[in-house]
Amino acid sequence: MSARLSKKTYEAELARLQARLVDMQAWVQHTGARIVVIFEGRDAAGKGSTIKRVAEYLNPRVTRVVALPTPSERDRTRWYFQRYVPHLPAAGEIVLMDRSWYNRAGVEHVMGYCTQAEYHRFLHQAPIFERMLVEDGIVLLKYWFSVSDVEQEARFRSRSEDPMRRWKLSPNDVLSITKWEDYSRAKDTMFIHTDIPEAPWFEVDNEDKRRGRINMIHHLLSRIPYREVERPAIEIPPRPASGGHERPPRDDAGQVPDYAATLG
Repeated sequence: MSARLSKKTYEAELARLQARLVDMQAWVQHTGARIVVIFEGRDAAGKGSTIKRVAEYLNPRVTRVVALPTPSERDRTRWYFQRYVPHLPAAGEIVLMDRSWYNRAGVEHVMGYCTQAEYHRFLHQAPIFERMLVEDGIVLLKYWFSVSDVEQEARFRSRSEDPMRRWKLSPNDVLSITKWEDYSRAKDTMFIHTDIPEAPWFEVDNEDKRRGRINMIHHLLSRIPYREVERPAIEIPPRPASGGHERPPRDDAGQVPDYAATLG
């Protein structure tokens, strides 16, 4: 296993790659490209933190994160892929999917939230659905984040002890420890059926989150045929002279107390 990436090296390279992501987004807007990036993997594999770094400096009106809640009763009566279709990108948009339709091949299958018939139907239909997306011009990238059982448990324990991150730990997450091999089999079966030439899976070794983020973002950029787009310069105009407007006394409006002044 490679040595862990130093914080200094990581931060410098992350900043460089994030600047390239901004360039890529400008190209998407300019050309009307449509991009979907799927983030899948085991619980605590680092999907969310990677998405955060990808989206950090991007325009949320152009690049949006989709993380759907548990399906409603109505959702369960619809064609499985139907709830995802409205979230697909229009021209000039990027969608980052924090989990996706692959919930059916993973947690729903392992935890018994879908029937065997629904599961096998998904394995049959997913490649067809994805070929339709690609055929229509959508760039579809699928990333699987891998982490060892030891590292997963360590991250679970870290979350359980941190009140700021405890919300990220659900009962299903904890149960995944006892179903490690079931999830392994489900992932292997999913790859056999859905790793297709039009939309292959790319696996990210995320044992070291810093290294995994850098590798994933670099790979994402290498798969998008973008080029730098010349953006018009924006000139800040001079502020005009005052027209004589007198503002009312500040005491007449509610003011947030200066709590920061008490800190030091």
